[in-house]
Amino acid sequence: MKVKKESSRIVKPTYEGTPPPNTSYTPLSVFDKVTYDDHMAVIYAYRPPTPPNTALELGLAKALSVYREWAGRLGKNDEGDLVILLNDKGVRFVEASAECTLDQAMPFQPSASLLALHPSWKGVEELVQVQLTRFTCGSMVVGFTAHHLVADGRSTSDFLVAWGRACRGLEIDPTPSRDRGIFSPRDPPRFEFEHRGAEFTSKKIKKDYPYIDDIIMDDVVVHRVHFSYEFLAKLKAKASAMNGTNKSCSTFESLVAHLWRAITKATSLGGFETTHVKISVDGRARLNPRVPTEYFGNLVLWASPSAKAEDLLREPLPHAAKLIHDAVSRVNNNYFKSFIDFASYKAEEEALVPTTDANKSALYPNLEVASWLRFPFYDVDFGGGCPYIFMPSYLPREGTMFLLPSFVGDGSIDAFVPLFRDNLASFKQICYTLD
Repeated sequence: MKVKKESSRIVKPTYEGTPPPNTSYTPLSVFDKVTYDDHMAVIYAYRPPTPPNTALELGLAKALSVYREWAGRLGKNDEGDLVILLNDKGVRFVEASAECTLDQAMPFQPSASLLALHPSWKGVEELVQVQLTRFTCGSMVVGFTAHHLVADGRSTSDFLVAWGRACRGLEIDPTPSRDRGIFSPRDPPRFEFEHRGAEFTSKKIKKDYPYIDDIIMDDVVVHRVHFSYEFLAKLKAKASAMNGTNKSCSTFESLVAHLWRAITKATSLGGFETTHVKISVDGRARLNPRVPTEYFGNLVLWASPSAKAEDLLREPLPHAAKLIHDAVSRVNNNYFKSFIDFASYKAEEEALVPTTDANKSALYPNLEVASWLRFPFYDVDFGGGCPYIFMPSYLPREGTMFLLPSFVGDGSIDAFVPLFRDNLASFKQICYTLD
């Protein structure tokens, strides 16, 4: 698939009436500060008829007037704190073409070829970049990159839906809740949970953390696994059996439990070694009072169920599912408020830094799960209908999994699983095994 870049320019917000001042800024919240300091990238594919590039550009300019942060830049305030400068410098807008039909390029496998479908984020100052790639059949692929410090997946998907509405001449509704100052610590603060080692660590520990060296792109392969609705139903029933409660496991809990066990087995992890899986937990519905769904920013913490490898594999699937359920349940209102207090008082006092690290090439023996199952990514309609395909770009970071609804639309799920190449054959043999 040869992709040719035709043009590249900056798109700035278009305001109705008097533009707001471009000298203000938005401070990062305590949740922004502990997320990944890196960009994320997604790929959308649309069948013809598709709207012209000018329509998407005009819609983008309108959406940016509502979501101003994306058109800004990261910078420092007078106190030296990292902030989002609301200077309206704009986002990168790239037009490109492919010398083939979309069907000839399909299926989009999670490989380095996907990187040609969106701009590179290395060293860029723009917080959002867009690339429209036209295929000879009239199909269009939208490649989108966004800086994670500005917003989490929930907020980013809301922006993309708003961009689509603007392209179709519709009002952006609901509008984002943009006040990041709502997370005030309690007085007096209460540190009810241990946040050292969870969201924060010391600079020395992070510096001395044993990275897996010499990991190169060819050592890791991203494998897409399609789990049918029927398989997921059987998996859920099996995970819910004898779990010690009267409640059934969720599809998410049962699938993550299955993948955790399958990957642990495929990697031949030593029996006494401990493995944990890091799971994103959205705080919007967990905080009391509840934070609006349309809150724009980061509002995610993580659950980290753990187990010795021999216990994880010896015990049946319900054991792993219960570990996941219990760990996620503990990241509740009290935990979020304890984090706010700790991040507001202790993190700076003890010179702690976030544990998140986008530079790690491998997480072995651990895993991380990014669930996009409930995000409205498939509602992004620029005027020609919903996307034919939605998927993350190529991220060969061993252990970092993405779960998203399959584009088939029948309740099935696609899992993008980065593995060491040497473990792929083993994983393929067991990933559909219910034993």
